[in-house]
Amino acid sequence: MTNDIAIQVNGLGKKYRISHETAAYKTLGETISKTIKAPIRRLRGGSHSRSTEEFWALKDISFEVKKGEVIGIIGRNGAGKSTLLKILSRITAPTEGTVEVHGRVGSLLEVGTGFHPELSGRENIYLSGSILGMKRSEIDAKFDEIVRFAEMERFLDTPVKRYSSGMYVRLAFAVAAHLEPEILIVDEVLAVGDAKFQKKCLGKMSDVAKEGRTVLFVSHNMSAVRSLCTKGMLLHNGRCVLVDQVDAVIERYLDEESTQVFEKVWNDEKTAPANSSIRLSRVALCDDEGTVLDTIFTDTVISIVIDYSIIAEGSSFGFSFILTDKNNTCLFTSINNRDPNWNRTDLKAGRYRTTCRIPQNLFNNGFFKITMYFFEGQYSNHICLSEVFRFDVLDSPAIRGDWYGGYDGFFRPDLVWSTVNQEEERTV
Repeated sequence: MTNDIAIQVNGLGKKYRISHETAAYKTLGETISKTIKAPIRRLRGGSHSRSTEEFWALKDISFEVKKGEVIGIIGRNGAGKSTLLKILSRITAPTEGTVEVHGRVGSLLEVGTGFHPELSGRENIYLSGSILGMKRSEIDAKFDEIVRFAEMERFLDTPVKRYSSGMYVRLAFAVAAHLEPEILIVDEVLAVGDAKFQKKCLGKMSDVAKEGRTVLFVSHNMSAVRSLCTKGMLLHNGRCVLVDQVDAVIERYLDEESTQVFEKVWNDEKTAPANSSIRLSRVALCDDEGTVLDTIFTDTVISIVIDYSIIAEGSSFGFSFILTDKNNTCLFTSINNRDPNWNRTDLKAGRYRTTCRIPQNLFNNGFFKITMYFFEGQYSNHICLSEVFRFDVLDSPAIRGDWYGGYDGFFRPDLVWSTVNQEEERTV
C-alpha cells in the first residue's frame, strides 16, 4: 500500500440475523395463561414460533480513499451507507473482508453515538479528545473554538442526555471537526440541525478538506454532495455500484431513482409498516374520485390517501410528509395537526382513511418525491416510508399561455394578475 492511501477496503461484508416472531392480539385471559405456562413450556423444551433470516447489509465492498479526498457516499435508505461508516469508525466489526484505516478518525454518525449520556458536554469534549489520543493540553487549545462553533456555552455543564437532538448534533459536529482527525466521517445526521447550522457545518467540512484531510460524507442532499465532494460512491442493496467523479455518480443515482411510484399496498399484516398504535395497509396518490393517478400534470389535483387500522384502543398519533425534488432538496413539509377530525384525539380501534389534498396549479414541471412519517403521541416511535412516492409533473398546455420557454423554480402557482388603465379610472 502506498503512503497516500487513507482507507483501504477489500471484500467487506456485514451480515445480520433478523428474528421473526408471530404476533397475535390476545385477550387478557390468554395473555395471563401464556405467561403462567411459559416456564413449564421452557422446562419441557417447548418450541417458539420464531424464525430467523440472514440479511447482508453490505456485501463484497472494495474501494480505496486517498489522503485528502472528499468522498460523497449516496444511495437510498437501506443501501448500507450508515453500516459502512460504522465499520470504518470501528463502532461495529465486519462479518468478512478487511478494512485498513490510516489516521485518527473523527465520526459524526446518528444522534446518540459517541458521547457518554451521563457526562456533561464539557466532559464529553475531553473524553472524545482522549479517545483520539490527544493530550489534555491539545484539547485545551481547541476547547474555546469548539464551544464557539457549537454556540452552546449555557449548556456546557449539562449532561448530554438532557440535550435535544439539535443541541447534541451541534456539539458532536464541533468536536468531530475541531479535534483535528486525519479522517472526518459525517453521516446524514446534519439534517437534524437548522439550515444556518447546516451551512456552517458544510463550510467547516470544506475547510477541513482544504487542509488536506480526508472526508467521507453521507447525505441525501445532492446539492451539498456536489458542492463539497470531488468523488462519489453509489451504494445499492449493500453493494458498491459505482465509484467515480461526483457528477457522474449523482447522475447515475438520479437516473435509477426516476421510476415513478403512485401507490404502495401491504396485503400481509405481518409485513405491513406498524407501530403500537397503527398498521398501514395502503398509501396512494389519487384524483378527487379516488382513482390512483398514473400521470400528473401541473393542473392535476393530487390527493394523498392513507388507509390504515388503529390497533390499540384510544391511540394518539400523527402523519406528516416531506416533498423533495430529484436532488433531495426539501421543498415543503406538511403535518396533519390541523385536521379537525384528528387533532390528537384518542381514536377507537378500527379501519380509517386520512386524505391530504394538494391543490392544482402548484407544481412546476419536474421530478418530485414524497417521504412520509407516521408517529405516536410526542413524535415518537415513528414509521418512515422513504421516498414512497416518486412522480414526474408534466406541463399542462391549458395553463401555459403563450410562453413556450422554461419556467425556473420548483413551483408554478396560478396567481391572479390584473391590469387597469389608471387614466380611465379617474374619468369614471
